[in-house]
Amino acid sequence: MITSLFRKSTPLNYSIVILGGIFFFFVYQIKHVTGNNSILHLLTKCGFLAIIFASLFLVNFVVKKNGMSKDSAYTVLFYLIFMLFFPSVFDNGRLLLANLFILLATRRIVSLYSLKASKEKIFDASIWVCIAALFHYWSLLFLVLIYIAILFHVAKDYRNWFLPIIAFGAVAVIFVASALYFNTDWIGHLQADSLIDLRLDYFTSRFQNLALSVYATIAFFFTILLLISMSNRPLILHPTYKKILSMLMVGIAVFAISPNKSNDMLIYTFAPLSMIITTHIETPQAQWKKEVVLAFLILSGIFAFFAQL
Repeated sequence: MITSLFRKSTPLNYSIVILGGIFFFFVYQIKHVTGNNSILHLLTKCGFLAIIFASLFLVNFVVKKNGMSKDSAYTVLFYLIFMLFFPSVFDNGRLLLANLFILLATRRIVSLYSLKASKEKIFDASIWVCIAALFHYWSLLFLVLIYIAILFHVAKDYRNWFLPIIAFGAVAVIFVASALYFNTDWIGHLQADSLIDLRLDYFTSRFQNLALSVYATIAFFFTILLLISMSNRPLILHPTYKKILSMLMVGIAVFAISPNKSNDMLIYTFAPLSMIITTHIETPQAQWKKEVVLAFLILSGIFAFFAQL
């Protein structure tokens, strides 16, 4: 029944996701009210919600535009579910913005297979990644994903390999000049954010640990399923799947090495994992298996959300 509801993209599907997102967002905000009721504070919260929805539908655009989905609404549903696993992400503006810029880069990276305007796509994607790094330094690792895409599609033109470096230099010059003119503390914050910390001792409750464990198990299980079934999928989509898997690995690496670590930093893995599970749900199989998978994900997400409030 649940799979049938989200099997096709309809206004009803998206309305459910939007209303669900609004509900969980405001439940989290109510439970973590700070007493600051200024207009600026309220506008900031509304801005966070707008970024969340922009990210949701940007992911949906990527899968539809590049033929990774059979016109279903599963991807946006899974993306929302994964946000519920780590609800504090609803209030982390820097990560929400960094992730949005990474998704904008992903849109250009995934579409590189068409070989149209490849240099513009590479440069645009590199700019978005470098801007994301201003909000979360180690998201800079997604430049690796751009080089992987270049290797798959346009490796023969040596100029393509220098475009990310040029984009990095342009953003760096503008950032340093702006910081020296407006606020030199920006450089200090970025330097502090550039440290490497591999420790996993940040948990403040056993439910955070449990949510991470369940999420990691889900990611591992569906990644293995995709790798096993890759040979049965259309050959034309193989480079796209490899880029999505690479995106997941880079997202995990960003989480692993970032300082001031929290579960929120897994936000970079929400999009690729949502795409991976969508490809699994849409493959021909017994209906009850799809229902079990979807019910498990929904119930796990809701439990993790309320357990961590």
